[in-house]
Amino acid sequence: MKKNRKKPLNRPKKNYYVSQDTYRHRFVVMGFAIFVLFLVIGLRLYQVMLRDEQKYEEQLQSLAMTVVEGTSAPRGRILDRNGKVIVDNKAVRTITYQKDKERSTDEEIELAYTVSAHLNLTYDRLSESMKREFFVAKNPEEMEKRISEDEWDQLEQRKLTSDDIANLQLKRVTSEELDAFSEEDRKAAYLYYLMNTGYTYDEKVIKDEDVTPEEYAYIAENNANLAGFNTKLDWERVYPYGDVFRTMLGNVSTIPSEEKDVYLKQGYALNDRVGVSYLEKQYEEYLRGKKATYQVLNRHELALLEEGKRGNDIVLTIDIDLQQQLETILDEEILATKGQPNTQYYNRSFAIIQDPNTGEILAMAGRQAVDDGNGGYKMIDYTAGILTSPMTSGSVVKGASMLVGYNTGVIKPGDYQVDECVKIAGTKEKCSWRTLGRINDIDALALSSNVYQFKIAMKVAGSTYQYNAPFVITNNAWEIYRNTFHEFGLGVKTEIDLPVESLGYSGKNDTPGLLLDFVMGQYETYTPIQLSQYISTIANGGKRMQPHLLKEVHAASEDESLGDVIYTFEPNVLNTVQTETAYLNRVKEGFHAVTTYSYGLGRDYIDVSHDPSGKTGTSQSSTDTDGDGINDTETVSTAFIGYAPTSQPKMSITVTSPDSTIENPNNSYSTLVTRRISKRASDAYFALYP
Repeated sequence: MKKNRKKPLNRPKKNYYVSQDTYRHRFVVMGFAIFVLFLVIGLRLYQVMLRDEQKYEEQLQSLAMTVVEGTSAPRGRILDRNGKVIVDNKAVRTITYQKDKERSTDEEIELAYTVSAHLNLTYDRLSESMKREFFVAKNPEEMEKRISEDEWDQLEQRKLTSDDIANLQLKRVTSEELDAFSEEDRKAAYLYYLMNTGYTYDEKVIKDEDVTPEEYAYIAENNANLAGFNTKLDWERVYPYGDVFRTMLGNVSTIPSEEKDVYLKQGYALNDRVGVSYLEKQYEEYLRGKKATYQVLNRHELALLEEGKRGNDIVLTIDIDLQQQLETILDEEILATKGQPNTQYYNRSFAIIQDPNTGEILAMAGRQAVDDGNGGYKMIDYTAGILTSPMTSGSVVKGASMLVGYNTGVIKPGDYQVDECVKIAGTKEKCSWRTLGRINDIDALALSSNVYQFKIAMKVAGSTYQYNAPFVITNNAWEIYRNTFHEFGLGVKTEIDLPVESLGYSGKNDTPGLLLDFVMGQYETYTPIQLSQYISTIANGGKRMQPHLLKEVHAASEDESLGDVIYTFEPNVLNTVQTETAYLNRVKEGFHAVTTYSYGLGRDYIDVSHDPSGKTGTSQSSTDTDGDGINDTETVSTAFIGYAPTSQPKMSITVTSPDSTIENPNNSYSTLVTRRISKRASDAYFALYP
């Protein structure tokens, strides 16, 4: 236990004494500290008020200054490879209004009545809420009386806000008062709304469509008496070549709501116009103009800080003359084909002409025939389908399939095989379009043998073909084939410089029998741009080039000339096909036979005088004929891929015609629309580039 310790009750008190020297020492130390502190403060004040005066004045001015941007500056132009302008800007007469905080509501209402009498505005857009707001603004004393004393008291007690009072006033405008609006009142009310919408310091666009010379002149000549109203020239896109290549050029519009956050982070305003599709969207960073900037002065007047500037010009790889001819060829051939037998479900074709060495696209077009409502057809642009409309391509893929055989060593260049119907246990016979007998690899391509590819595929899969025996894949044959196809651009994105591109269908079912369909182009689907990349890769010797539409970017100039080059799209090799040069040359030899041998199935697709190479394709396909989303009718689709001259290719061409013919047991006619398009399009190219 702790002992209880008591404090002594009569402990003597001690006294402490501080000498004068101690006090003196403390005062000296304290005084020195105060002196140093004031010295530091003085030096800092000297630094701030004298030496850095200009710096802080500039910072204060910067913080106190409100800077706003003008309306969108003109976008850059778009030109073709030969310098022809295919997208330009047109000046648009525009009437604007700038608010002033010193301008009273009564003055604005008077302006609305005066100006509305001289403008033809779309007054049917006047809503009931706009009329109520105008009535309240026009009759402030009357509307104050419609707020009770109790409601004013609640405002003072902060039980109601000024917005609550304003809403009560709007509600207490009667229907009879709204119905009494004259035509003059309605016009003034709508103009008053336009004058007051948006931020106070914003320049309000009153009218920018169909401004007549008389309207423009009235505002321009009287703006000294029409306080705040002014005229200016805005811009809109124009297309000197009309609808040629129109879809791919893209559109310009206000910022889509779903993308507003992205654009706002990049410094755009919500009312800015931006590229919203295809090339206008893809190259927004170059085409975007630089808006003028203004300082907001005390009375909401604006002082120009920096002039606006037109966006940069972009030059495309497209030859607009070749493009125009290609679209005309498609229109004529599609319409002509609609009059032929077995074409009731055919309505579109696609074509691409490309430089296989650089990836530059010289022309690309898709056209579609639609019902005109009068028993005939009208043609519409469907060029987007080149990127988004895949189809089973048929035998055009046999070049890649043949290469797999060489690469895996299951065949050698010059090997013969017997083309005969093959029979796998439990399946129907699979044949070529006719029995071709004993053929080598070149004739297998020239005559488009299915069986030659079937027998290669079985060997690649580790199986030996026997009639009516099971076909079992013992290795990664699917991966081997798909890897080679991907190296050519089949089944992968081509990386074309556009914001939209589809992959096509890639099958998930690895049933052995489907491998035989795959190697002859009857299983998976590819877009026209993928097929174009594929044939271009063969043509240039195995380099998969990125297809592109941009050639150069030029700085904006003060006149119509092109400014300095600020960017050049250099040819971009995405990958090189992994094979021996001799093997790829053997495939090219087979493609040459396709278009030049007397029995080659691709003869006359490109005139033989141009020394062409290529491959045809015919595929079994189907289409939805009743709009229920289910393909219910069997059709035949056709394709051609080629290039010329064979020795030094300078162009490649791809043409596809989905559902060009239906299977008809009573009439075996198949249209040759793909061949006609290819022949005419290649002739058009060589006429321009002999």
